Amino acid sequence: MTDQAASGYIGGRMRPLDWLLSTDHKRVAWLYLVSLTGFFFLGGLMAVLMRLELATPAGDLVGDDTYNRLFTIHGIIMVWFFLVPSIPATLGNFLLPLMIGAKDLAFPKLNLASWYVFLLGSLFTLFSVVKGGVDTGWTFYTPFSSLYSNSYVSAAAFGVIVVGFSSIMTGINFIVTTHRLRAPGLTWFRLPIFVWTIYATALVMVLATPVLAASLTLIVMERLFGIGVFDPNLGGDPLLFQHLFWFYSHPAVYIMILPGMGVVSEIIPCFARRPLFGYTAVALSTMAIALFGFLVWGHHMFVSGLSPYAGVVFSFFSFLVAIPSAIKVFNWSLTLRKGHVSFEPPMLYALGFVGLFTFGGLAGLFVAAIAVDVQLHDTYFVVAHFHYIMVGGMVTAFMGGLHFWWPKMTGRMYSQLWGTIAAGTMFVGFNLTFLPQYVLGWAGMPRRYHQYPPEFQFWHDLSSAGAVVLALAYAMPLFYFGWSLLYGPPAPPNPWLATGLEWQTSSPPPKHNFDRVIVVKGPPYDYPHEADDPEVKR
Repeated sequence: MTDQAASGYIGGRMRPLDWLLSTDHKRVAWLYLVSLTGFFFLGGLMAVLMRLELATPAGDLVGDDTYNRLFTIHGIIMVWFFLVPSIPATLGNFLLPLMIGAKDLAFPKLNLASWYVFLLGSLFTLFSVVKGGVDTGWTFYTPFSSLYSNSYVSAAAFGVIVVGFSSIMTGINFIVTTHRLRAPGLTWFRLPIFVWTIYATALVMVLATPVLAASLTLIVMERLFGIGVFDPNLGGDPLLFQHLFWFYSHPAVYIMILPGMGVVSEIIPCFARRPLFGYTAVALSTMAIALFGFLVWGHHMFVSGLSPYAGVVFSFFSFLVAIPSAIKVFNWSLTLRKGHVSFEPPMLYALGFVGLFTFGGLAGLFVAAIAVDVQLHDTYFVVAHFHYIMVGGMVTAFMGGLHFWWPKMTGRMYSQLWGTIAAGTMFVGFNLTFLPQYVLGWAGMPRRYHQYPPEFQFWHDLSSAGAVVLALAYAMPLFYFGWSLLYGPPAPPNPWLATGLEWQTSSPPPKHNFDRVIVVKGPPYDYPHEADDPEVKR
């Protein structure tokens, strides 16, 4: 391995305490990456078991209670123990100081503490799994969670509450770092778009997460002490929980997807060899998404007795939030126009993100329309829409970011061939898994049923076959990234000829990131405008 790698950032003979007590933002990012990878495959295992059950119409693999516990713990793990922290806690932790020319985050000890808090919360939730699981659904809807469920709801909910504090710690750290530690000359409109998205995500984390913590705390108190909050028998209101939950959870969608948009906004200009088209519009649309995300929670409740006048307002804002998202898609497309595009693995993942996110976002307009949502609510159409955004979008962007910055993080290159195969397999497997679910939902197949009429079996079988392909695609990088760590050729400081401060230091970066004071004088995407410039030919 390289001398820098052997010094302890990714390898070498290091004592475990050197990692577990380190406040270096790069090491903390690796701690998160290892933890989140474990949770991703644990949650994915639950999904594979569900798809195997749904390969036949009869509930012949697991019983109904077990199936309820499978989809509940799948959702809890994938949302709060992978999707929400994935890009911010890993790529955000590693790259934010590098991208703004800083030596570390503003509060290094708080950063390490956030990982320990994350692990503490995971222990409570995993305890609930070991003891028999939770059967309320990942949304913890009352009165299932507060009254009827006999499962370990309190332990699972408390774990999510604790993990929420980890998100708040991370958000505060990112906000202060972005405001206070930027290099001289790095004004707001010279920041990379990834920094804009991490900053916007941090704001949503800090403002929205306390609402979730309060909501789940009330559930725990009602279960343990009989306090009447959501139980009608005690004078409570079950719909109150839905309002509180979705006031957090729809902004949480943007906690998950905004960092993915930032990753794609770094990859596309690099492999198109052109500056990002409409930089200012993309930056401002990022903040607009974060703002509008707080105004649309009611579209999850169109069939819950919501006032029709409130429904119209929420429907309007749900359509409105699509505008800044569309701005990004158009700007990515125009960046590609007349570009000298090359198709390395990071670019393939980025293009996959654009396609899957756009398709999933268009489906979101269906469920934002009140009359259509009444028909589609609680069907597989909603499942497909959610996964096209969160898995097809966010996870694809996360994989693209890992492939893009892996040489910077490790000092090693990986197999471009296997990266290309994995990206293509993922795109095929994802669409084979979730496109049939749109058909199922439109035909009226309810979600969360482990038995179904035989006429739906063809589409379920397609989806189950796709899940196997998708699982293979997600497993591939484990092997060639592992090979890269041990045997990969050394990476130069800037293997992709990218712009940005993180590429101006060694791979992997030294402990304090830069050996000199960074002064910024130009834009973040200073690529030649002419595609036939000999300097940009590969």
